[in-house]
Amino acid sequence: QLQLVESGGGLVQPGGSLRLSCDVSGFTLDYYAIGWFRQAPGKGREGVSCISSGGGSTYYAGSVKGRFSISRDNAKNTVDLQMNSLKPEDTAVYYCAARRLTTVQAMCVRSLSDYWGQGTQVTVSS
Repeated sequence: QLQLVESGGGLVQPGGSLRLSCDVSGFTLDYYAIGWFRQAPGKGREGVSCISSGGGSTYYAGSVKGRFSISRDNAKNTVDLQMNSLKPEDTAVYYCAARRLTTVQAMCVRSLSDYWGQGTQVTVSS
């Protein structure tokens, strides 16, 4: 079974940092673009950051650009999201997702994916 498992979420104070990790099993990441998405209660799914299969292209939502950084290690089948200068409005469930044959812009803006993880909760609060 193809699976993506997120980890690293938790409670952090405003201005703090978290590093989310997505571990993939059942397939190799070499041919897949990977994205991080989030959804807060009562709100729609938002594409946060996406990275191309080779890692050469990235996309960041305007609200996180300059604060978040996405990276991948295809050999280890992992994708990380470094989250700095966190704000209360970053509070959401964060999902890792994979998709073939897409641009990072299309994947993130349209929130489209072939495979989804179960999500990890990120709460930013004093």
